[in-house]
Amino acid sequence: MCHAFFDSASFYRELYLFDQAIAAEVGDAGCTHCGGKLHVANYPRKPRGIRGVMDASYQLRLSFCCARDGCRRRTTPPSIRFLGRKVYLGIIVILVTALEHGVCSVHRHGLTESLDLWPQTVARWRKWWQGSFVASRCWREARGRFVPPVDTSRLPGELLGRLVGANTDHRCRLLLRLLTPVTTTSWTGSVRVMIDPQTM
Repeated sequence: MCHAFFDSASFYRELYLFDQAIAAEVGDAGCTHCGGKLHVANYPRKPRGIRGVMDASYQLRLSFCCARDGCRRRTTPPSIRFLGRKVYLGIIVILVTALEHGVCSVHRHGLTESLDLWPQTVARWRKWWQGSFVASRCWREARGRFVPPVDTSRLPGELLGRLVGANTDHRCRLLLRLLTPVTTTSWTGSVRVMIDPQTM
């Protein structure tokens, strides 16, 4: 599996633009609790790993707060950059755990060293794919789209391989898009933003 785009600034810029589009859609819809207007209330993030190719936009998670007194609830849109509260970006979680099933140990060790990853962290990610993700509503709704069924013991690699895209980075964007429902607990709507490289 090619992961040359790991250090591509343009790839991370595209992810940010997708997040902006998702946030605009959520912000325009208003507060899901009271229907009030949403104000920007981004909060800081410090993603680990390949900071050299990420610009200042990666220091913020896009978010909103209801403007109506008596509500003031936070609404954090889904994200294709941040995988919930994980401190590594979603793309790193996907690729490192996918590589567990097909890369020699020397290459895998070099990758985890370059990303400053502990083996325990990778083990937690594998456990998340096999447990929390498989049990999530996101996966229960998505798994029916794949015939034959995806072998969940080989997630996320098999899922990444089953998505139809022009290349690996396009398939990664599609998988990140599929994962957006598990990236937030304060918003449960359906995102209409499409991941299409022809429009970027």
